[in-house]
Amino acid sequence: MSENSSLLLCLCVVMIVGVAMADSADKKPITESCLGCMCEALSGCNATAICVNGACGIFRLTWDQWVDSGRLTLPGDSPLSENSFTNCANDPYCAADTLQSYMVKYGQDCNNDQKENCFDYNAIHYMGPFNCQADMPYTYESIFNKCIKRVLLENQR
Repeated sequence: MSENSSLLLCLCVVMIVGVAMADSADKKPITESCLGCMCEALSGCNATAICVNGACGIFRLTWDQWVDSGRLTLPGDSPLSENSFTNCANDPYCAADTLQSYMVKYGQDCNNDQKENCFDYNAIHYMGPFNCQADMPYTYESIFNKCIKRVLLENQR
């Protein structure tokens, strides 16, 4: 898949998620563009239901993040059911809402630029809220930064 079609797929998934999130009155600190770049860097926005080393879905959510975010579930699932975590993490809407809740709880300025923004949310999600100032793996950070630059350029047009 080409870089442009991968970005287009990511943005389509995130736009769908964004429309669903717009109906909610809850605080949503992460922008759609930011979610798209996180998705691209984490999983290439591969929407195939999958867990890798305990991290699931397009945002590679972990059990601990899901629990800390309030155990969000799909309609009809119980937060205590055996599959509720993987069901939520593998659903783009539930996974995005989980990330939003996680950032409401743990959002902070990780890079000391006096702003809480996408770069901080990315670091918090990938490195954890208590280690978000640490260096991220080069490949992951490169993909994320490339995506952010593309989005900024597209928004300037």
